[in-house]
Amino acid sequence: MLARAITLVESGRADHRTLAEEVLQRVLPKTGTAMRVGITGVPGVGKSTAIDQLGMDLITRGHKVAVLAIDPTSRRTGGAILGDKTRMERLSQQHAAFIRPSPTAGTLGGVARRTRETMALVEAAGFDVVIVETVGVGQSETAVSDMVDFFLVLLLAGAGDDLQGIKRGVLELADMMVVTKADGDNVARATQAAADLKGALGILTQVSQNWMPPVMTISAKDNRGLDEMWDRIVAHRRVMTSSGEFEARRQAQRVTWMRDMLTDRLAGLLRSDPAVAARVRELEHDVGAGRLAPPLAVAEVMRLIGLGMLPEIP
Repeated sequence: MLARAITLVESGRADHRTLAEEVLQRVLPKTGTAMRVGITGVPGVGKSTAIDQLGMDLITRGHKVAVLAIDPTSRRTGGAILGDKTRMERLSQQHAAFIRPSPTAGTLGGVARRTRETMALVEAAGFDVVIVETVGVGQSETAVSDMVDFFLVLLLAGAGDDLQGIKRGVLELADMMVVTKADGDNVARATQAAADLKGALGILTQVSQNWMPPVMTISAKDNRGLDEMWDRIVAHRRVMTSSGEFEARRQAQRVTWMRDMLTDRLAGLLRSDPAVAARVRELEHDVGAGRLAPPLAVAEVMRLIGLGMLPEIP
């Protein structure tokens, strides 16, 4: 039932959208209590392995864990592999776990178009820990921070410039930075990378005045450091709640959710009206041929959907 509900909210059909809106409104009172954790990192950093082990540890502690794994959609074919579940072999077999791969479907920020709605559904279904695994770190891998309570950045040591694949904007949003694969011959490099990160924190703007992002090392293979990592996530929730930042952050996220859905719905107007869609294609052809400036094309589209006389957004 949960899987079907998620498929419903991900659907682009108008009748499905109406039903999905009713479902979300009904489950709303049963949402908001789960721990929401976003995890990002460069490809190969070990996100899926770390989540697999962390999820197993959390189930041992009595938690129910939902993992929303975001998979990139091909811009050429429109398809996605959705194979993240196969990399969480142990967790995927647990009755107290639910893993849902979803395609980005063109959405930036390392998340899917309906990640927020999916989070609400899994919370209503009784999962008290929701982990969002993003596509990977890039310049736009920050949207997940507007959806979760804790933004965890995983880093890999021993790969040349340890910060090369990480954008400063992502690090400034991190609530904790963790160097992975601190095992075997890589322990010394991981420890040094963590020390370098601690030294770099002084030049980064912190997310909160009440929380200094910790830096630590873990080994998912040896299951070392993950208990401490989770304890710090819990400590962050306690600090943010006592300072009032937790509720303020949740309120801001709900407003951002509404604004993003409004933008998506307005874009949907261009696709739902055949006459408007046909005219948009004509305008795109003229813009592509260099006969029409993009600002003028946008202005005409706005007039077509009845928004041409709206005041400028400040």
